[in-house]
Amino acid sequence: MPRILITGGAGFIGASLAEKLAREENNNIVILDDLSTGSMDKVPDSRYGNIRFIKCDVNNWRDLAGVMFSQSFDYVFHYAAVVGVQRTLHNPVKVLNDLSGIQHLLYFSKNTGVKRIYFASSSEVYGESVHFPQHEEVTPLNSRLPYAIVKNASEAFLKAFHLEYGLEYTIFRFFNTFGPKQSKDFVVSRFIARALKNQPIEIYGDGKQTRTFCYIDDTVDACLTAFNNNRFTNDVVNVGGADEITIMDLAKTIIKITGSKSKIVHHPPLKEGDMTRRKPDLARMKKLLMRKPVTLEAGIKKILNDTRYIL
Repeated sequence: MPRILITGGAGFIGASLAEKLAREENNNIVILDDLSTGSMDKVPDSRYGNIRFIKCDVNNWRDLAGVMFSQSFDYVFHYAAVVGVQRTLHNPVKVLNDLSGIQHLLYFSKNTGVKRIYFASSSEVYGESVHFPQHEEVTPLNSRLPYAIVKNASEAFLKAFHLEYGLEYTIFRFFNTFGPKQSKDFVVSRFIARALKNQPIEIYGDGKQTRTFCYIDDTVDACLTAFNNNRFTNDVVNVGGADEITIMDLAKTIIKITGSKSKIVHHPPLKEGDMTRRKPDLARMKKLLMRKPVTLEAGIKKILNDTRYIL
């Protein structure tokens, strides 16, 4: 019976991962979250008897030690982090504190028999890239924001602990995951919420910046295939969508699908944090997903049809 720890398990991706892992009755899952950005509403409900929630700040050495030395985990999914462009820009010190979390987790993992750590990294490690599509082996390290620096440094810690102590890892670099349980301060959810209320949809800059969007089922299924089949051990995988779209066209698409009367309004560009382009190389992810990904339009319709979606 594998014992699995998920940090940040009350967050969007962490909770979705926990729910799918819990469907396998042999998995014994412990979720840690300090609920600073996560929510108990996202944690899988009581019909799963193999999940336990513990309120815990992973960045607090004493909190995490109490959990990891009282339990015996085989695998760790480290998904706890301060996320969201505006939130990370407004709380740079809190973001940098996440470096304490990865160090604590690695030290405790190597001393308690953890076999492998799965880490939620980010497309932000690519900074303002000049190489497209963005390949796992080409990271320019020109990122300036605390969030990107923390992800870069965390990846370095994982690789160093593997080299020195043999602790295995898999790094997932997420590119704009979206879905029904996502909070409304992320672009797709925010645009949908405003479109459904016929409120103005606000865009920073000219809206020509591009992103790809990955539906939550594709993100989680890629992670689970890597986990269940021991794929990309001690390696890095981009996890994202294939279709590049401008933020302006994203707003127009959501207005069209929802039948909204919302108008698009422009604000000055953000001073930092809004990269001009994101397009991942998905060759490795395709080996994990093994099916056609959910398209952006299909994902938006899934959100609108999901009873868990709340304005």
